[in-house]
Amino acid sequence: MTYQDTINWLFSRLPMYQNQGKSAYKIDLSNTLLLANHLDNPEDHFKTVHIAGTNGKGSTSHMLASVLQEAGYKVGLYTSPHLKDFRERIKINGKEIDEDYVVQFVDRNTSFFESNALSFFEMTVGLAFQYFAEKDVDIAIIEVGLGGRLDSTNIISPELSVITNIGLDHTQFLGNSLHAIAKEKGGIIKQNTPVVIGETQDEIKAVFKAIAEEQQASITFADSFKTKTYRSDLMGSYQVKNIKTVVECVKQLQNKGFHISEGALNQGLLSVVKNTGLLGRWQILQLQPKVICDTAHNTAGLTYTITQLLEEPHNAMHIVFGVVNDKDLSTIVDLLPKQATYYFCKPNIPRGYNAKDLKIDLNAHGCKGESYNSVNEAYITALQNADTTDVIYVGGSTFVVAEII
Repeated sequence: MTYQDTINWLFSRLPMYQNQGKSAYKIDLSNTLLLANHLDNPEDHFKTVHIAGTNGKGSTSHMLASVLQEAGYKVGLYTSPHLKDFRERIKINGKEIDEDYVVQFVDRNTSFFESNALSFFEMTVGLAFQYFAEKDVDIAIIEVGLGGRLDSTNIISPELSVITNIGLDHTQFLGNSLHAIAKEKGGIIKQNTPVVIGETQDEIKAVFKAIAEEQQASITFADSFKTKTYRSDLMGSYQVKNIKTVVECVKQLQNKGFHISEGALNQGLLSVVKNTGLLGRWQILQLQPKVICDTAHNTAGLTYTITQLLEEPHNAMHIVFGVVNDKDLSTIVDLLPKQATYYFCKPNIPRGYNAKDLKIDLNAHGCKGESYNSVNEAYITALQNADTTDVIYVGGSTFVVAEII
């Protein structure tokens, strides 16, 4: 198969959460463990940091990878979902996995995948772990896909576990309360392995403390320490919290014997995009009119981005907006600016929410605008309608952002 044939097979042949939603969610790690054993347990051949959380885990993963690169380490980075190309999920020192490697891995293991009905995510985790092992990385930053306890990545024994924060997202899988979701994400806390919590949330602090005590794992809350102010090339106001988390992670890794200088920390935070290729986090696409895109898609994430958006100088505001069909709009509708003009669209995946229905739902709550046949049509129309002193925001879903960057 060609690379594109291989990717098409991965996307269409087997369940994949970003396309199918709940039906692709597995209830245990048995398939992942089966695959790891089939591959001779590549996850045992390199060091890891495991990062979970409702918001910020992608940015935190990329920041930490960038810092470790600046410190001279060969760094694997596994994240999800991708925006443009599947290979964005698996990188070493910012370079995406080779197309040929993906093709050969799938070709070698197709019969095993099919006979065991492995999911897209299980196969992708196996691919990443084998790639990192074969390329002999010094350390890999592993971002949890969904939840924690039952996530396919949760077969590793990391140097450090990290949970950025807890919010109400993916409640159909993880539970309808912060307490329930914290228990699921707390499932990445391992025996005698330090854990960093990014944000102290009083209602769930005890959940993490109890799990850490049970696992005899030291626990620190990154925002409880006063640190100097660090700058980053990631411009979202919400990155301040992620930076504090990364600083504490660096301290913990230093305690483990990693040599990370203050200069590497500074330069790593300032060079995240250059070092890792991260996209879609308060990314400014042009200036006149100013176009900003951001992958924030839940209450906590959108609270930060919309607050920052309203602080942008503008004559008029245009919002290109789409969501997935399992999004509870009631959780975000109050955050959306009512003085903006909306361009409702459906991301081009099966889970995309119909643009006409989105228009009806949000028009009823004071978000005025029209629906369009595609993200691209909505975006082009916004560009045509906007004056040079206006601001255009593109968001609501990772998959909307993916179509315009």
